[in-house]
Amino acid sequence: MRIETINWQDYAARNGSREHSVVDTLKVWPEAWSPQLENKRDILVYLPPSYKRGNRRYPVIYMHDGQNLFDRATSYAGEWQVDETLELLSQEGLEAIVVGIPNLGDRRVVEYNPFPDKGKGERYLAFIVETLKPMIDRDFRTRPTRDHTGLLGSSMGGLISLYGFFHYPYVFGFAGAMSPALWFAGRAIFPYVRAAPFVSGRIYLDHGTREGNARPMRALLVEKGYRLGHSLMYVHEEGGEHNEAAWARRLPEALRFLLRR
Repeated sequence: MRIETINWQDYAARNGSREHSVVDTLKVWPEAWSPQLENKRDILVYLPPSYKRGNRRYPVIYMHDGQNLFDRATSYAGEWQVDETLELLSQEGLEAIVVGIPNLGDRRVVEYNPFPDKGKGERYLAFIVETLKPMIDRDFRTRPTRDHTGLLGSSMGGLISLYGFFHYPYVFGFAGAMSPALWFAGRAIFPYVRAAPFVSGRIYLDHGTREGNARPMRALLVEKGYRLGHSLMYVHEEGGEHNEAAWARRLPEALRFLLRR
């Protein structure tokens, strides 16, 4: 398969004089075409502080709802502060490349739905695995093996991350599911996970006490053999709501768990 040449652009330069809250290095692949979904969107790539110094290779996290991750100017209701969080974690020796995949507004639910009822979640995951990952691994210094490749998202993004971990066990070695939409499609994720073979790796799962309950999924994952504190981290935040501020607040511990080796 021919892999196209990409003109990676600097985020600040591409956005001109518009105010933004991005720190350090954020690259943009403008209008990336997805043959699986037959649509296009900008792809954002955050590079860690030490990337410019030396030849080190880095784990990669593919994150959904990309417009909410780095910049207040593009976020729906506040940003996750992924770049600021990783800048701080770099002081602990934890660094990663983050690939932010923006949603397409009214197509978001369809693309993050991995189940048959009009869902295109499997095509969306195929876009990540077959189109996006090969280009990221070619153009950046990644650690491309499954142990160093993961998915992370919230709500429907949490649902597709959990599904993707089991659907592509040879690609993804960790997944973060923040406030996952476990109720979606008649709770279809439960029989799917129950029937899936055990996949080695790490899963982060959370919810706030002012939103849906992820305890049944925690119980199912423990039943499958995931060990709390080892291969599974579960967090229920007292007073936590279903919003970007809550996910930003819980992100540092999620990344510490998923990235530590």
